[in-house]
Amino acid sequence: MRISKSTAKSKRCFVGCTALVILLAALAAAAGPKNSAAPTIFLADKGKFTIQVDGQTVAHEEFEIAPSAAGWVAKGTTELKVPQTTPATVTGTLTLQSDGTPISYEWTSQAEKTNSAHILFANGIAKVTLEMQGARPFEQDMSFGASMVAILDNNLYHQYAVLARLYDWQKRGAQTFPVLIPQELTPGSITVESTGPATADGKNYEGLRATTSDLEVLLYLDKDHRLDRLEVPSAKVTIVRE
Repeated sequence: MRISKSTAKSKRCFVGCTALVILLAALAAAAGPKNSAAPTIFLADKGKFTIQVDGQTVAHEEFEIAPSAAGWVAKGTTELKVPQTTPATVTGTLTLQSDGTPISYEWTSQAEKTNSAHILFANGIAKVTLEMQGARPFEQDMSFGASMVAILDNNLYHQYAVLARLYDWQKRGAQTFPVLIPQELTPGSITVESTGPATADGKNYEGLRATTSDLEVLLYLDKDHRLDRLEVPSAKVTIVRE
């Protein structure tokens, strides 16, 4: 069969153009990132804690730590039923960068009244908008002098699981972080230190101790540094994963 000059020319163009497309695609793939996901200190986790005071169960907390478009989200809801007090529900949602730097935090407390707050973090400053039922919104800026701030709110103990991820396990030793207790609008600092192998209730853990000027909290972590148990000896508080 005879091939015309125009047909042969078209075939050569098609082959050449196809080769060029393949070459450009290969170069783009080689130049592009192998993995666009930013390195993270976190591991996905989900569970439920039982909160006991002096051996009596007073609350349960459901929580989840998971990746999100902004980085990671740690959220939890605690149902409190303390004898001789009004039942209450506390919810907290903390959005973090992959390295643990806070982006935003929201909390809501529902009991006799409903109160809430929204906090934005940037350049070591927390911009707080507090909304108390029956009152006008209140705004306040709090400066920490550092972008890495630990959030440890009242009755939301999964946030200690986040603290355990902020701790540099390669470096170990005592490490101090600025800390914020949002429901009290209280800034401060907390020192975290590995205590090595630990045992509680017949189980083996990796121990971590967190201390402030007036409080000591003992964390019991599994081999992947997920929080399984927490104790506040001075308050006779024990939190155990179900």
